[in-house]
Amino acid sequence: REPDVPAWAPLLYQLQLLHVRDKPDPMTLPVADRIRIGNQKRERGNFHFQREEYCLAARAYSMALSVLTTRSEDGGDDSAKVDEEEEVREYRVKCLNNLAAAQLKLEQYEEALSTSRDVLTLEQNNVKALYRTGKLLSDKGEYKEAMEVLKKALKLEPTTKAIHAELSKLVRRQLGGKDTQEWGSKPAEMLGDNVAPFLVPSKKKPAGISWKFILGALLVALGSLVASVILTARN
Repeated sequence: REPDVPAWAPLLYQLQLLHVRDKPDPMTLPVADRIRIGNQKRERGNFHFQREEYCLAARAYSMALSVLTTRSEDGGDDSAKVDEEEEVREYRVKCLNNLAAAQLKLEQYEEALSTSRDVLTLEQNNVKALYRTGKLLSDKGEYKEAMEVLKKALKLEPTTKAIHAELSKLVRRQLGGKDTQEWGSKPAEMLGDNVAPFLVPSKKKPAGISWKFILGALLVALGSLVASVILTARN
């Protein structure tokens, strides 16, 4: 505020705490308030996640989940309340998926697996949760269950490349490939039939002379021939 406060001036604020009150019990709040407060916490978590502050993001998502409860004490069966409760579940699914993503970034694999399963409890066809659950089970060495989960995800989204890649990795692990498990290895279990579509052929080219090398040699030979013809014509 020129001229009283010049630009970039250091300011010292003195604050006095006037009142303290306990956080309200989410169960006593109306559903609309739970949704509003929960979304504020979720958006704060998204802010921290984008800044790669994953611990703060996970904490914010957990706070949002503590508010976004799916049970109400105010009773009633009218359609408006049913719709509100369904909306709470939808936001809860989003928070759980975001929390699982943050836990993966923090390498909290067991927690991420548990969170992803919580998503599937609320929404059994949630593809993100199915993919994460299948991947984590595969990394853990639970091949049979991982295959079932990933096949279900693929059936829901057959064009998603990440699911195909994870299934291919799972098959290689089952067949004794070089992929290593992050949580320690377990005895391999049978994956069931029809795993051939998930076997991705190797991208390595067969050994031999490169076509670029052959082309370069031909160009050199052709240049030498042209030079010889020119010299002969001059002589």
